Amino acid sequence: MLTKTNKRDGWCYRKQENMTVYITRRESFSAAHRLHNPGLSAQENLRIFGKCNNPHGHGHNYNLEVTVRGKPDRETGMVMNITDIKTILNENVLNLLDHRNIDKEVDWFKNGRCSTAENLVIFIWNQIHPLIPHPAVLDQVKLWETEKNIAIYRGEE
Repeated sequence: MLTKTNKRDGWCYRKQENMTVYITRRESFSAAHRLHNPGLSAQENLRIFGKCNNPHGHGHNYNLEVTVRGKPDRETGMVMNITDIKTILNENVLNLLDHRNIDKEVDWFKNGRCSTAENLVIFIWNQIHPLIPHPAVLDQVKLWETEKNIAIYRGEE
């Protein structure tokens, strides 16, 4: 049920207090990587990763969606200011990944961790999860590596 708020709250309309809303910010970045496991032979790497195991790497134009959930604030009507999500992503994800060689320039991947889309969404989650202000909650990180290949992470252990 929608109810008009009092004068102090202006013309905002408020649903029942227990309604959860999901907000999503979409960003894009370009990066290079090589799918390679140093613990495997050259033949095994080629068999598993195919052309993505090119010794010189390859690149993608990634699309990233970050979704935060919560109850709209009584004063602002927002779960979280979308500008704050943009700032968190720019400072803690895009500045680290955009126009980079992920395997060579991102510490989390330098130790031989494969820079798959699956590992990238976990990395992104770990970068931003502690920065989402309470009471908002990070709900999901979704990454398009290509138009057809998408990885989603929701913080599950």
